Amino acid sequence: MSTVAPTAWQTRPAPDSPQGWVERAAEVSAVLATDAAARDHAGATPHAEIQLLKDSGLVTLLGPVEHGGGGQDWPTAYRVIREVAKADGSIGQLLGYHYLWNWAARLVGTPEQWQQVEAEAARSQWFFGGAVNPRDNDVVVRDEGEHLLFSGRKTFSTGSNVSDVTVLEGVLEGTDDHVFAIVPSDSAGLTFHDDWDNIGQRLTESGSVTLDEVRVPWAAAAGYVDKAFRPRVYNTLNVPTIQLVFAHFYLGIAAGALETAATYTRTKARSWLHGGHERAVDEPYVIDTYGDLTGKLWAAEALADRVAEEGQRLHDAPDEVTEQDRGEFEIRVAAVKARATEVALEVTNRIFEVTGARSTASAEGLDRFWRNVRTHTLHDPVAYKRREVGRFVLTGDLPEPTWYS
Repeated sequence: MSTVAPTAWQTRPAPDSPQGWVERAAEVSAVLATDAAARDHAGATPHAEIQLLKDSGLVTLLGPVEHGGGGQDWPTAYRVIREVAKADGSIGQLLGYHYLWNWAARLVGTPEQWQQVEAEAARSQWFFGGAVNPRDNDVVVRDEGEHLLFSGRKTFSTGSNVSDVTVLEGVLEGTDDHVFAIVPSDSAGLTFHDDWDNIGQRLTESGSVTLDEVRVPWAAAAGYVDKAFRPRVYNTLNVPTIQLVFAHFYLGIAAGALETAATYTRTKARSWLHGGHERAVDEPYVIDTYGDLTGKLWAAEALADRVAEEGQRLHDAPDEVTEQDRGEFEIRVAAVKARATEVALEVTNRIFEVTGARSTASAEGLDRFWRNVRTHTLHDPVAYKRREVGRFVLTGDLPEPTWYS
């Protein structure tokens, strides 16, 4: 993989504005774009790519400034995710999940817990993974006095082999209580299986994981005080927050597909021999298609940015978030997720109409954009997102907080 010399960022001050961080993300994206198709084809563990995120400072974007973080907010993080995903959807996903799992301590933990986690994560540039696949409820947490033991299996564990720390989740034995904890990814009993072999998002290291009595001190059980969980409505904001992560890297992938296709059309595509135009860029149907897809993408991006700002108001006052606030935010996120899914699938499919038959060559790598979007948009059925919005419009019903709503 091509790299930027570390001094390129280390000799310059860290960005001090949202736009500055988006520009930094664009620099990272430019590096990733140089060999994105080849890396996707190879499917190798993205150690160099994660180091690139660390060297550039993007890993600590949300961290406290006093400990070396960027001190930025979620709207900026979402724009950064989108920018990185333009070049590489896998790395955009990894970065987005990292931001969510880094923030999970604040969502679920006590002030003492999340302040400690965020400070250490910023100082040490931790990269976060998560073994929290909600469809697998077979991780049992056993109380062993001063410690907890996590045992079971998760089908998916995004970021596994490139993470410094991993968020674990399981159910406390004999109860319905869920326990979250952050542990070093090399913890005894934590085994990541190299079995991620899907058509898209090939570099996300999303294979299965086995937990064999992974030992965690009770003090690390997020949100627990004296072995009792202290709930807040804000705890349930993890789902709309990460669903908005999904939408932004879908839109980033779509933007990257459109930019890559446009470059191909300008430089390689041939006009149709019966169309009467010498250049592909003068073909009326080509012009119309790019205009149509760009307009749809811009509209979806504007909605996503607007909802990100709405969500930031909840993150700014976590103890004041009501069930109504949370429910209305989830509805808005559901609308973004549905629109981003539809737009990204359309863009990554239809670009071939304006690039032509030769653009399907493996060397061009245009198929990776569609494969990436198609793979992850199956995470949870988009029809259920539309249903959340429709029921709210017709009856005023808010979605019940679940692992997916």
